[in-house]
Amino acid sequence: MLLKQDHLIGLDIGSRSIKVADIVQGSNGLALKHFGMEPLPADTISEGVIEEPGVVVAAIRRLIADLKIKEKKVAISVSGYSVIIKKIVLAKMSEEELSQTIQFEAEQYIPFDVQDVNIDFHILGDSDQNPNQMNVMLVAAKKGVVDVYLDILTRSGLIPAVIDVDAFALENAFETNYLLEDGETMLVDIGANKMNISVLKEGVSAVTRDVAMGGEQITREIASEFDLSFEKAEAAKLGTPNDKVSPGALEHIRTRCVSQWCNEVRRAIDFFYSTYADSEIKRIFLSGGAARTEGLIELLAVETSVDVELFNPFNELSVEVKHPDPDLLTVAPQAAICVGLALRRMDDK
Repeated sequence: MLLKQDHLIGLDIGSRSIKVADIVQGSNGLALKHFGMEPLPADTISEGVIEEPGVVVAAIRRLIADLKIKEKKVAISVSGYSVIIKKIVLAKMSEEELSQTIQFEAEQYIPFDVQDVNIDFHILGDSDQNPNQMNVMLVAAKKGVVDVYLDILTRSGLIPAVIDVDAFALENAFETNYLLEDGETMLVDIGANKMNISVLKEGVSAVTRDVAMGGEQITREIASEFDLSFEKAEAAKLGTPNDKVSPGALEHIRTRCVSQWCNEVRRAIDFFYSTYADSEIKRIFLSGGAARTEGLIELLAVETSVDVELFNPFNELSVEVKHPDPDLLTVAPQAAICVGLALRRMDDK
């Protein structure tokens, strides 16, 4: 008997592809019933802003139809410059009291007019430094960006039930698929145009950071250096021979970009240690479309002196997809945010 009363599908609208996951709770645990991906043309989404809503709507409709998904309620997520995530310390109060004052409390932490953002919060617990204070996770997203996503869902025939943040969806997928171990864990999701970095301390987000870098950075540098179209540069990056691009030159560009990604991860680690000097990051999990970039795992392990591995969001799920992609495990790192969203339920904060 499947428990479907609070069932949602996860919809990850990425800058170069849309991912959909359908996960149900059955008698033998969590099961992946549907999963699929639909590519998007370059520049459809730029820096988290949807430039071509009609293209996104069409892609969502195609993907939902191809997968024959009947559920209409969805969980989506947002990220980028329009989203602020900050752990703050406030005087201890009830959730109801904080909901009345959060607009005022948030003003000093948000670089936008509070009238222009949607604000949410989650009380994490008492402060370690002062028993009369509490730790609160504050989240704010620009209304204009959220409204575009909501309009796209409506035009796609879907019902928005949960609006999440990429970092939290990633953490949700991690908590379901991996056991907490001694030491802290870093999650690094590298997509086409953005990196999301999150450090979990005792299972709770301690540091989150969005960086405007990703796999498309390599493509654009190839295109610029060798005067190629975006499409031909992307093909060269993925291994298609091109007379203009020597293997050595390609390797040089890839290594240069990967080094920049590693530097951003190191900055996040340094920031974490500046706050939690007695902690130690023991594991880094890589996800996103650029997670399999050649040399990334090895260089990141060397640069950080931390064990690095690919994130498999299907690790603890029974795969019951009727027509599974034969390469499902290959695309698994790209599915991490989508799976985290599909694991949400209607009453989630």
